[in-house]
Amino acid sequence: MKKFNIRKVLDGLTAASSSSSSSSSSSAAAAAARENDAVQETLQSEHFQLCKTVRHGFPYQPSSMAFDPVQKILAVGTQTGALRLFGRAGVECYCQHESGAAVIQLQFLINEGALVSALTDDSIHLWNLRQKIPAILHSLKFNRERITYCHLPFQSKWLYIGTERGNIHIVNVESFTLSGYVIMWNKAIELSTKSHPGPVVHISDNPMDEGKLLIGYECGVVVLWDLKSKKADYRYNYDEAIHSVAWHHEGKQFVCSHSDGTLTTWNIRAPAKPGQIITPHGKQPKDGKKPEPCKPILKVEYKTTRAGDPFMVLSGGLSYDTVGRRACLTVMHGKSTTVLEMDYPIVDFLTLCETPYPNDFQEPYAVVVLLEKDLVLIDLGQIGYPIFENPYPLTIHESPVTCCEYFADCPAELIPALYSVGSRQKRQSYSKKEWPVSGGNWGQGTQSYPEIIITGHADGSVKFWDASALMLQVLYKLKTAKVFERARGKEEKPSTDIVEEDPFAIQTLSWCPESRMLCVAGVSAHVIVYRFSKQEVTTEVVPLLEVRMQCEFSDVDSPDPGGDQTPTLPTPGASSSPQETEPPSQPSTGSISSDGPWDNIPCLQVRSSPLKQSPGYQVELVIQLVWVSGEPPQQITSLAINSSYGLVVFGNSNGLAVVDYLQKTLLLNMGTSDLYSPSDPYQRQPHSPRKARQPSGALCDSNDASNTLEDRCKSPTSDDERKQNFIEKVKFKSRRFSKTVANDFAKMSRKISSSSGQKTDLEKGFQRWRSLRCKESPYCMHRDKAAPGMSRKAGVCRTKSAPNSYAKDNSFTRSRSSSVTSIEKESREAISSIHFCESFARKTDSLVSPCVLVGTTQGSVLMVAISLPPGGDQRLQQPVGISSCGTLVRLKGGILTMALLDSAATLLPPSYEPWYDPNASDEEKEKSRRRRPASPPSSQEGQDSQFAVLCSEKQAKVVAMPSQTRIYKHSITETSFVLRADVVQMAGANCIACFCANGHIMTLSLPSLRPLLDVNYLPLTDMRIARTFCFSNQGQALYLTSPTEIQRITYSQDTCDNLQEMLSELFTPVETPEAPNRGFFKGLFGGGAQSLDREDLFGETAAGKASRSLAQHIPGPGGMEGMKGAASGVVGELARARIALDERGQKLGELEERTAAMMSSADSFSKHAHDMMLKYKDKKWYQL
Repeated sequence: MKKFNIRKVLDGLTAASSSSSSSSSSSAAAAAARENDAVQETLQSEHFQLCKTVRHGFPYQPSSMAFDPVQKILAVGTQTGALRLFGRAGVECYCQHESGAAVIQLQFLINEGALVSALTDDSIHLWNLRQKIPAILHSLKFNRERITYCHLPFQSKWLYIGTERGNIHIVNVESFTLSGYVIMWNKAIELSTKSHPGPVVHISDNPMDEGKLLIGYECGVVVLWDLKSKKADYRYNYDEAIHSVAWHHEGKQFVCSHSDGTLTTWNIRAPAKPGQIITPHGKQPKDGKKPEPCKPILKVEYKTTRAGDPFMVLSGGLSYDTVGRRACLTVMHGKSTTVLEMDYPIVDFLTLCETPYPNDFQEPYAVVVLLEKDLVLIDLGQIGYPIFENPYPLTIHESPVTCCEYFADCPAELIPALYSVGSRQKRQSYSKKEWPVSGGNWGQGTQSYPEIIITGHADGSVKFWDASALMLQVLYKLKTAKVFERARGKEEKPSTDIVEEDPFAIQTLSWCPESRMLCVAGVSAHVIVYRFSKQEVTTEVVPLLEVRMQCEFSDVDSPDPGGDQTPTLPTPGASSSPQETEPPSQPSTGSISSDGPWDNIPCLQVRSSPLKQSPGYQVELVIQLVWVSGEPPQQITSLAINSSYGLVVFGNSNGLAVVDYLQKTLLLNMGTSDLYSPSDPYQRQPHSPRKARQPSGALCDSNDASNTLEDRCKSPTSDDERKQNFIEKVKFKSRRFSKTVANDFAKMSRKISSSSGQKTDLEKGFQRWRSLRCKESPYCMHRDKAAPGMSRKAGVCRTKSAPNSYAKDNSFTRSRSSSVTSIEKESREAISSIHFCESFARKTDSLVSPCVLVGTTQGSVLMVAISLPPGGDQRLQQPVGISSCGTLVRLKGGILTMALLDSAATLLPPSYEPWYDPNASDEEKEKSRRRRPASPPSSQEGQDSQFAVLCSEKQAKVVAMPSQTRIYKHSITETSFVLRADVVQMAGANCIACFCANGHIMTLSLPSLRPLLDVNYLPLTDMRIARTFCFSNQGQALYLTSPTEIQRITYSQDTCDNLQEMLSELFTPVETPEAPNRGFFKGLFGGGAQSLDREDLFGETAAGKASRSLAQHIPGPGGMEGMKGAASGVVGELARARIALDERGQKLGELEERTAAMMSSADSFSKHAHDMMLKYKDKKWYQL
């Protein structure tokens, strides 16, 4: 066999991984029969590199905002130190301050391609936006004073910084050095003032006189400071604290907003009292007294128009009697006052104006409002102030994301199909104008394949997103909660729910892009199958199938082993198709039985009224697990759908169920232990028998529920009398265990089995995540409420089975040491992974047939064979045969993913049925409805022609089929565990991509399992990452980095190399608008704007040097030297060449200018010499 060299594996490879890979090579070499058949693998470590690409979604915990009116770029800062920049639709950028301190203020250098950020750690930073990935050019860290406010005048290089002590410092933004000019608080306020005025809350220069600076202090004092004379011209005093100040564009008056909900208007030459005091939301008393105080007006903006009344926009100021009212934005225009309610609290707002010049009519046209969880743009130019339609994907968090899947290289027609049905869902009351934030340019991406992201949410909604070309746009939204009844009485609400909040939340989903079949599983133990249709239909009765999956008892409670106690297992090869049984004696809607108060009752009530289904995804079948003898159903841990077979397979901690969604019948309902064959070496015996199985429920659809149809919907039953005596024994023994003792018992077993303190912390964190995800506590409490008379047996069963609501939790909660009790061994084996395939069900098979690979949390991979009837009408009439074929292989850790390769290591995807519209005519259905042909049967009899790829939380194996011989094995991790693993296509080949809880992202080649990539990327700091991380084809992956944001990454070297070209461009060359014309008379009599040479005032010559201890200058990595050092590859070479050309061109230009100056000087000298010669040409020597 070919010896694989692993020396090129990245530095993150651990020694354990290296040793295990070498052992796998040696074990593979031992298979001498396959020495000549080694698969030539094309993937090498050079194909892999890990880097972040883009971040989508709403900025998490926003804190500040700024807008460049010329570039049309919006910047948002957050409490975690992140910067998000937005341009036109599809133009987004994310960057992060290293300190992680909150951003308190942002200031654009308008039309300069730069941005200044001020942070709570008293540092300011200058960002260069002229490169695709913005970088910091300079930083300045204040040591002795806290920054509270910043102001950068338009077309100025001097930045004013106000501090908590009341002082104002001035920074040159070009060199990021402090000026020696300082405005001290004790010089700004009156000498007679005894108290400190508080922090600086506002700084702005007079729009008509740059030499006058308006300073607002928190206590209510406003000072107009003369920069030239270094003294205060006027001081304006008011009793209430100031929150913001806004100028009129003529510079003769300004408005202040105060903490008592008032607005004061001041004339600059009349400081004695305000010219006007208004309380926009205060009740005016009839006796002329002062109105009642209101909530603080946090911000006010005063914008003028040429043709009409000015706009005054403010946030806050509502009266105190409006308790519980949502946050509001108030727009005052002329005599009208409009109050606009917002869905979330207001963080900041900005009024967008036509001109960047503060001394001209502002002409406001929109207001951008930054809310805690949304971004809203209001059109000021239309009646009623409608909002603009937001083109950014900011609604990811509309309901919390509970699961996520990523599909790259989808069928090309999918995105247009989803967009066409999704466009009808949009509201129609938006502004008709274009989105005002329109700066930047799209990247020139080379990736052309379609990408789709699907997110499941806590309210039961499922969203489809177009993620092609590093962009994100919502395509379609499906509301699964419409299938269920919502209106319930308060006394009924806690009856059957296993979760008190978000009962419709999506737990997992399975989607077939080719057939467009969708299957979702919710936390209330329900599964919904959807078909895609372009036509609207009305379903009179929603098709319903109720399934009764029971909990098993463990060895601890079982009596002495004997032949009678061994459960009846299906004979290998025997079909477990539906059997004819008697109709249930109790109605399927549920009743109170002797074993518990609830029985055969689903957690949610399917709606009984007709369901109008719009074009898009329409309900095909609803499957609900029901309560069994007072025990609620366990949540579904794994799910798969196959359109070619017409089957849905799902499992939980109780077992596996197979449903035929075409015939709407239950084919298999079997406990996990029953899937093992009697001769299976992994079979753990003795087992205690299950309780008497009840019929699985009845089908409700538009037809009458006849006995024949009911019988087809029942699971196989077993002999009741045989087990009744044993059940009574178990009940009696269980009474000795209280709930507290059982909980302590489970905790002790987990503690004993923990291998290290680090793992214990992870286990605790994951237990917390599981409790949040599956709402374990609420439904445990619920069961106690619902079953006050329940026997102690239920308490013990709760203790051992309740934590098993997640498929991949086994290695998190405990190691498989001998100290683990049989309670946990038996009850914790849940179904963790399901994969449809066409393979060899048994070692003796020579032809492939439809199969299902079933993985468990104990590391077993089981094979289930499917016997399909012929197509056409016979498929809808004859039953599908299901038989368990026992264990294929056993791995360490719970099974995460499974796949099948052919003999050339090409991925064999599950067969599928091409999409057809179920509501179309029969002729169109027949044209498109055909089963995709399966892979051709092996022509080499007696030789293995397939590879089964299996990956668990700890290791990966490759098994040859049909001989079921393990040919490759690789231990992925010993000290941690794999959270997510997927078999993906990459550079024309296949590999396994893994994400570990210790933050490592790894890839393994197929079929030899050579390590290709191992990078310590992201430690598991948040369980949200574990829940949402997913890989896709072409080297793409994503996860939810915050509750509102999706972070996309790539592990492809090719994508990393082309990332610069693919990213959007923020800065585009734009002409700065002309300054307003002062007019003849204003220019003649000095009525126009007064300019100021700030260099003369703030420069080192005039003001001197600032104290070195005041602030520390830190050069940023975004400077020219940093750019030269960081640039690499082709892009870096081009950048360096461009810089060199620019420098050479600059030098050539300077040389040309000097040459021209010398030529001009020579011409001048020649002319003077010629004039002198003419002057003295005809004169004699004595005339000189």
